[in-house]
Amino acid sequence: MSSAPAPLRGVIVATALPFKENPSAPAGLEVDFDRFAEHCDWLMDNGCHGVGPNGSLGEYSSLTDAERRQVVRVAVDAVGDRGVVVAGVHGPGWHQARHWAELAAEDGAHGVLALPPTMYRASRAQVVEHYTKIDEVGLPIMVYNNPVDTKVDLVPDLVAEIAALPNVAAVKEFSGDVRRLFAIAELCDIDVVVGADDVLFELMADGAVGWFAGFPNALPADCVALYEHLRAGRLTEARELYKHLVALFRWDSRTEFVQAVKLGMDEVGRYGGPCRPPRGPLTAEQVGLVRADVRRAVAGVEALRAVEVA
Repeated sequence: MSSAPAPLRGVIVATALPFKENPSAPAGLEVDFDRFAEHCDWLMDNGCHGVGPNGSLGEYSSLTDAERRQVVRVAVDAVGDRGVVVAGVHGPGWHQARHWAELAAEDGAHGVLALPPTMYRASRAQVVEHYTKIDEVGLPIMVYNNPVDTKVDLVPDLVAEIAALPNVAAVKEFSGDVRRLFAIAELCDIDVVVGADDVLFELMADGAVGWFAGFPNALPADCVALYEHLRAGRLTEARELYKHLVALFRWDSRTEFVQAVKLGMDEVGRYGGPCRPPRGPLTAEQVGLVRADVRRAVAGVEALRAVEVA
């Protein structure tokens, strides 16, 4: 009998990927690996528990195969022994997802994040086969339920079936239905990880043990503090902090979430920068809304911090 897979818990940041202009690169944008390494290092220095390269926020589908592999290698080197690297291995078929899982294992990742088959509404049996093939690689797996993007909903009884695979450790829940946590827990023993920033409070109050997160790319220390309050059961303190952040967090559940997170990084003095196609720039109205939400979040957190010090 195989041992239980290693836990994939804590604040694992779905890392945004920086690009720099280069006319010879795809869409005129080259991956800035040096800046990405610095970003991973900064996240770990600010208390995050790991990084998740090659997720949707990392624009994996716009990368060349060579770029996609190098992103994982850079993340592994930057994080070192300070936390975990959970590499996205999403692919249209299990043969592609398994290939990326094999490379992730070779390159030192601690686990993988895996959607069901992308670009195809797979049947239940095809979904189970997809995860069975990824499971054979041997790395701990975080199953990713994102019915918005994949049109496949990993409902609780399907999660339970997948959870029987020996290396499945967690499920990243992005459906937005906070009732799912207890339904999953009633059927199987699997870690539930928050997959959308704007349901963090609700899911963690019900027992989620991790957060695969977007806006810690911009505000890592504050987001880790919020997570730690929730894990410790300090709901009053968590609620006070969350109410200042949740308007910004709602962008994580919108179509333009990648652009919004990168703009949020720019607003706090980090580098977010542009996105590769098909993601284009935000509209002027959206830019104004994101900036206002960032500024309100920062001001609210600073005011709360001042009260705590006083």
